[in-house]
Amino acid sequence: MNKLQAMEVFVQVVDAGGFTRAAENMQLPKATVSTLVQALELALEVKLLHRTTRHVSVTADGAAYYERCLRILSDVREAEESLSRNRANPSGRLRVDVSSGFANDILLPALSDFFDRYPDIRLDLGIGDRPVDLIEEGVDCAIRGGNLPDSALIARRVGVLNFVTCATPGYLDRYGRPTHPHDLASHRCVNYFSTKTGKIFDWDFIRGDEVITIAAPACLAVNDSTAYMTAGMQGLGLMQMSSFMVDQMVAVGKLEIVLPDWSSTPMPVNVVYPQNRHLSAKVRVFVEWVADLFLTHPHLQLPRS
Repeated sequence: MNKLQAMEVFVQVVDAGGFTRAAENMQLPKATVSTLVQALELALEVKLLHRTTRHVSVTADGAAYYERCLRILSDVREAEESLSRNRANPSGRLRVDVSSGFANDILLPALSDFFDRYPDIRLDLGIGDRPVDLIEEGVDCAIRGGNLPDSALIARRVGVLNFVTCATPGYLDRYGRPTHPHDLASHRCVNYFSTKTGKIFDWDFIRGDEVITIAAPACLAVNDSTAYMTAGMQGLGLMQMSSFMVDQMVAVGKLEIVLPDWSSTPMPVNVVYPQNRHLSAKVRVFVEWVADLFLTHPHLQLPRS
């Protein structure tokens, strides 16, 4: 038995909450994963996992061993990277999750630069606005907008989203132009709802010390940022959209900003990864690359201190 491989498989099973998901994440046969964990238990003469037909949970001894395995595996990887070319030329599969707006407008147009720098990394890019469980789904890191309630993740702030209220010229010709947030009561709006809770997000407006929060009257609500943009571009209603997604459409006259003297609460953007995972070279270089990419983007830059 390869003890290090068995330890890594055991950690993956605990993180994923089961053998099937761990096998998928490691791209190994489920039987191999199960055999390695059984061999590890036999060698240690201790039960590491409780198994039922539907659930796998860690025993008390298993929990203690899991923490030791994390430290050992982290030390091994760091030692290997310090003596190999991986630090300068990271390689391997990197799983990243990102919203459709960030993917289509920011990451994908710039990825040729990333691959020029790191040609040995294979990037699996999960695209969508659904918040994934990084540990359970075996994702190395994610780019997320908004506040982060999950304390199991380490976050690096890389940018900030600013929002504008806008509509197509055709919509404004038909329904008129609002001059105050309260005018939205007589307008049609496109709303956005959480993929996790189903809650529709309110619209907020700030001007000086005045703050107004509105449950915008919606003709349509969606849960994907690209679909939200498409709905607004079809003239279905007013939308409150991140400035980086609408900037080009405003510049060519396909969208017009309304209520320009009112701003909206900025939203932080973070790259997040599990705190119990060693920050490998491939994750480290991707995080640094994203931070540099956002630093040079006019609509995503962090405010200077």
